[in-house]
Amino acid sequence: MKPFHIFSETENKELCLALSNLASISPHVEYTRFKDRMIRNVQEGLIPEFFIALCERIRSEREEGNHIHVLKNCPVDTDIPELNHDDPVSDKYRLKKTFLGEAFLGTFSYLLGNPLLSYATRNNGDFFTDVVSINRFRGKRTGFTDGDLIFHNDRSSHPVKADYITLLGLRCPENDLVYTTYIDGKDIFSHLSEEQIRVLSENWYYTEVDDLTKEKVKNWDRSSAHAIINGETICFQDTLTQPISNAPTCAVEALLAFKDAMTKSPKMRHRIEYGDLLVFANQYGLHNRERIEVNNPDEVSKRWLLKTYTFRDSTVADTYADYWYNGIYGCASDRIEKVLK
Repeated sequence: MKPFHIFSETENKELCLALSNLASISPHVEYTRFKDRMIRNVQEGLIPEFFIALCERIRSEREEGNHIHVLKNCPVDTDIPELNHDDPVSDKYRLKKTFLGEAFLGTFSYLLGNPLLSYATRNNGDFFTDVVSINRFRGKRTGFTDGDLIFHNDRSSHPVKADYITLLGLRCPENDLVYTTYIDGKDIFSHLSEEQIRVLSENWYYTEVDDLTKEKVKNWDRSSAHAIINGETICFQDTLTQPISNAPTCAVEALLAFKDAMTKSPKMRHRIEYGDLLVFANQYGLHNRERIEVNNPDEVSKRWLLKTYTFRDSTVADTYADYWYNGIYGCASDRIEKVLK
């Protein structure tokens, strides 16, 4: 994809300096202190005006219907540790000593007015998580596989879903082609009839949970019945979203038409490199991971992206207050709704 902005070396250094007091605080150990310092940095005028203006431009673009943006040469930690992929999250806690990437992503989300979202059963409820392979999930249906990912919304089987996903490249293989692909929902809808959209907007479908969720929550195997289309948003995972047992024939036919529409729709692809930020809507479209050319599988398995989930605004976040784990704002529990078998 064409970058929305490439930070100059001068801008990069200015941002790194402005975020240095925040980058020394671990958001995994001292999240409240990290968050308070992040907000004070903005309130005290420590964040460069060019970055504030850039975030305003992205907000304006979103209001006009553009929900995917790429920034390059972003502030990123220079010391990226090698992780043991049997348990990379624990290794990160032990080895990663600076948090410049987290400081950048947190400030970026704050300036966009997007409250952070985390899940209590994922990475200990951390608001800054990782797209990294875990050996036991090789070939499995989860973002922690080292393989491809089908088109999906993140956590589509969960009642609390992110409005936006942000990815920041920490370790990206230079000689292998791994792309994140995005399909805008508007393009999918343009290939559907009014009747198909009407059927897809009814609760005729369920989504099976991914393999990591099955491991974490033993008695949860699928979502409650849901629609695939809800106004302008989508709730869908290819191969995992299926009609419920008593769905009418028209619901099955509409699902097939939806998949055909995905194939017909234009795709936006970006190869995330070190220092790249890719931010896109989670529910206004679908995304996947495609390994186009892999010359060194071992290096590809070490790929490491920093990731945040965010809500559109605090009003949206507040609607999920009953899900907050131990009263932590934005940290969603896995409260299971009644499932329709």
